Amino acid sequence: MADSADRGTYAPGGNLRAGPGISVVRRPRRGRIPEGSPVGSGAVSDREELLSVIKERAVVRGPVTLSSGQRADWYVDLRRVLLDGSAAPLAGRVMLATTADLSFDAVGGLTLGADPVATAMMHAAAAQGRKLDAFVVRKTEKSHGLQRRIEGPDVAGRRVLAVEDTSTTGGSVLTAVAALLEAGADVVGVAVLVERGARENITGRGLKYRAAFELPELGLS
Repeated sequence: MADSADRGTYAPGGNLRAGPGISVVRRPRRGRIPEGSPVGSGAVSDREELLSVIKERAVVRGPVTLSSGQRADWYVDLRRVLLDGSAAPLAGRVMLATTADLSFDAVGGLTLGADPVATAMMHAAAAQGRKLDAFVVRKTEKSHGLQRRIEGPDVAGRRVLAVEDTSTTGGSVLTAVAALLEAGADVVGVAVLVERGARENITGRGLKYRAAFELPELGLS
């Protein structure tokens, strides 16, 4: 799902609907990580390695219409990283390190952008011997079954972290925050993998905000 100007529009089959000339950025560089190769080797820091992976696999250049209707000349498709079996554990570790100063025992956000972030963090935490639950916030409450808005372990009375892959306006993650507060959760903050401009809107609501990467680090502005 594309939410709150954070993602581009996808056509059936998973193709990004953009203007002509869209292309994935391929930057020749020393120490390039080949597509599909193991990551997290320890030769460089997790954060440095993940930054290389994002630049290599996720940065797309070309005219794009965002879900808000805004136009952009580039797009960051983090699902190419977060749904990759070798890169996702690396992303999970980086997000845990980015939020190490916050205390929480469950993580999640509005489907779809938050789901791979939350599960990557959950599995990375388990590999470190830490129990961290994940949850999924639906856009709307189900009209059948248990009719739950938040799927997974109950969040009432728990300290939770709301996450998103990338955020431009903060709309998606703030929708999740509202649902979590309504469910009785204690939202300790918001975290994203790539900050695209949502910081002011999120911190303006009194929420702590953490981002693993800023746009200039990706060569974008």
